[in-house]
Amino acid sequence: MPWILPAMVVSVGLLYYCIAYTGYISTLSWDGASPLQQPVGADNFTRMLQDPVFWRALGNTVAFFVVTLIVQVALGILLACLLHSQLYLRTLHKVLIFIPVVLATATTAPVFRQMYAPDGTVNGVLEVVGLGAFAQPWLSNGTAALIIIMSVQIWQSTGIVFVLYYAAIGQIDTEVLEAARLDGAGNLRIIGSIVWPGVRGTTIAIAILTAIGSLKTFDIPFLITGGGPSYATEFLGTMIYRVSVAFSQVGYGAAISVVLLVLAIGTAIIIRVSSTEREKADV
Repeated sequence: MPWILPAMVVSVGLLYYCIAYTGYISTLSWDGASPLQQPVGADNFTRMLQDPVFWRALGNTVAFFVVTLIVQVALGILLACLLHSQLYLRTLHKVLIFIPVVLATATTAPVFRQMYAPDGTVNGVLEVVGLGAFAQPWLSNGTAALIIIMSVQIWQSTGIVFVLYYAAIGQIDTEVLEAARLDGAGNLRIIGSIVWPGVRGTTIAIAILTAIGSLKTFDIPFLITGGGPSYATEFLGTMIYRVSVAFSQVGYGAAISVVLLVLAIGTAIIIRVSSTEREKADV
């Protein structure tokens, strides 16, 4: 279609130009504003490999990916199976599940900060039910803060996973499900033996999207914890912002961005290749 060629050239060309320019900046010592740009070669990458904050951010990103993927997949397929059954008010349930997806993080983050503040809702509820001894400044506890960030992401993204699984389950032949029920298979057996293999392609797509989304995570930790306390909720996205903007070390931030891009592409390829090999082995 020749009429879309100019737009494609501009969009793709701009994309690859930005990637190439970021790679160039990663070889500089530059504050982003000064006309002086000092070439430093691979020093930014060497510094990154020796930076404990980078490894902390990478570890948080991996943990974030694993936990959110497992929980979202479990909740998504469970909700999809429930809403494919004769559940009362199914349309209302679908809307309620999907609402968090359309809420802007900028509007929900202050709510979560208030909930987990020392004088917030969570501690207030604990006091009311007689569990005041467990009250604490949740966002000042590194482990608790990271779990809260994960829970917010799960709350916000499970709706998308649910929609994908709901559509995938709808493509499974109903005669197969009915035959399984006639043979005496229970709900868990049907989910494990028919539904789960039938949505494998959707699960792979969700894993790839979750991996890339985890590497790009920025808004939730930035708006709720700012990467703290003591880098406990630092992610690659928040580290790039802090280094590039707050500390004016644009070259170092660009180096981290290049590594983030490589990790995103590599992770997507690994997940896809491993899933393809598993499909061939099953056949």
